[in-house]
Amino acid sequence: MARSSRSSSSMWRYINPAYYLKRPKRLALLFIVFVFGTLVVWDRHTLVREHEEELSKLNEEVTRLQNMLEEVKDGKSVTGQAKTSGKSNNAKRKSNVSDDPIDTERREKVKDAMIHAWSSYEKYAWGHDELQPQTKNGVDSFGGLGATLIDSLDTLYIMGLDEQFQKAREWVANSLDFNKNYDASVFETTIRVVGGLISSYDLSGDKMFLEKAKDIADRLLPAWNTPSGIPYNIINLAHGNPHNPGWTGGDSILADSGTEQLEFIALSQRTGDQKYQQKAEDVILELKKTFPPDGLLPIYINPHRGTRSYSTITFGAMGDSFYEYLLKVWIQGNKTAAVKHYREMWETSMKGLLSLVRRTTPSNFTYLCEKTGNSLTDKMDELACFAPGMLALGSTGYGPDEARKFLSLAEELAWTCYNFYQSTPTKLAGENYFFNSGQDISVGTSWNILRPETVESLFYLWRLTGNKTYQEWGWNIFQAFEKNSRIETGYVGLKDVNTGVKDNMMQSFFLAETLKYLYLLFSPPSVISLDEWVFNTEAHPIKIVARNDKVEKSGVSGGQHNPETLSRARKEGRFSGN
Repeated sequence: MARSSRSSSSMWRYINPAYYLKRPKRLALLFIVFVFGTLVVWDRHTLVREHEEELSKLNEEVTRLQNMLEEVKDGKSVTGQAKTSGKSNNAKRKSNVSDDPIDTERREKVKDAMIHAWSSYEKYAWGHDELQPQTKNGVDSFGGLGATLIDSLDTLYIMGLDEQFQKAREWVANSLDFNKNYDASVFETTIRVVGGLISSYDLSGDKMFLEKAKDIADRLLPAWNTPSGIPYNIINLAHGNPHNPGWTGGDSILADSGTEQLEFIALSQRTGDQKYQQKAEDVILELKKTFPPDGLLPIYINPHRGTRSYSTITFGAMGDSFYEYLLKVWIQGNKTAAVKHYREMWETSMKGLLSLVRRTTPSNFTYLCEKTGNSLTDKMDELACFAPGMLALGSTGYGPDEARKFLSLAEELAWTCYNFYQSTPTKLAGENYFFNSGQDISVGTSWNILRPETVESLFYLWRLTGNKTYQEWGWNIFQAFEKNSRIETGYVGLKDVNTGVKDNMMQSFFLAETLKYLYLLFSPPSVISLDEWVFNTEAHPIKIVARNDKVEKSGVSGGQHNPETLSRARKEGRFSGN
């Protein structure tokens, strides 16, 4: 017992600090042992963590491959029905296998903005066309068709806001009535309502949306009953009686007459009824008869003779989307021989566009002039800021040299459009800008109504080049909207971008376009893949379908879309619509 006691006492002295204070060498040795042991343990933990991270990446890759295998088994194409020739697009897709944490955070911020805008509309303007946030009431800017609601459907779906989407779907099914004694814009009704409903059908597979699209399109069709086939731009939804607005002198507007092709072709493909496609495509064939060598058309067209009236040539208001649709119908038709003439007309128009390109002094900003007769005006609308995205998207159809030239021009114009925002005190763009020698950029009409065109182009440029600078620019614009336009009851425009004075309107395209493009700017490229979808001019994605000009009802049906599969894929960040 005594031996055991001494042995125990001897052992305990080694853990007494006083023992080592009297023996410095042993203290140093103990410290070295401690440091060495710590390093061994730390290194082991690091190896384990790295191993776990590697396993996690491998598991993600296995899951991705399993998903791809499931899609192949279902007879679906993982890479999409269309093949792009742009190497940069492929490079972007490869470089974005995993979702960037910053992109995820920003995407959620944009989603929060959509929830705020939608909740405000739902609370104060449900069923009306648009919300007036300051006075907390709804207004029927488009005849009471629920424009904001229909414009928002696909945005809600893409963002995974399923509860809001289902509530909106029930309103469309049970409350949407097109039989209204209202003189509607054929253009606005087509891009917002027909486009929004077709997109919702393509995404969800719900045939109710397709039936509603058919109903409103049938009410618009009499507008094309003119001697030339160039449509009148106004029609009464209940009684017909198509006509043009008095202020055009009886002429039809170029953009209003040449921006229905995507929607009406899609409707024919999905219903098997060729009348929609026929009416819309006859417009292009009529314009093609006298298409000028530079491909630039004035904004007024005579609907009786199909001839051009003396008026402004512009890529801004009343001209813009005509050129956009020449390119996009070619893409929608999967770039087949049936749509070759669209691409040819578009390339001719792009030669004309080059003749309108000018640069400022001293900062060398690139911009697009407007032209009347032989006279050029150094003015560019913010609406024309869709052009950089269009040029980038169309550049992939050229040979290498031309592709580089047009992509470079797209990047230069995007820089100018971004500076439309950066040049004002609020960092939000005015409606149009003038360019005077030695003064660079001067805002003209100074309101901002939440327009999407610049962020639309940033979205395309990021998708097609992989350059994250475009994401940064988009984020800066989003933050300016948050700072200046967000109020407790929604989002408003500005009466003046210099003073920041607010207006009282939340435009439906803010939810349909601006927020959707911002959300997609921070989403993986597989979310609404440009290989498989084409956006109409209201940012409604429409499924790309090969053209053979023999429309069959089985060509595109809701049956090929499984809503549960779509929802799962969307939430996993790999949603491409297949």
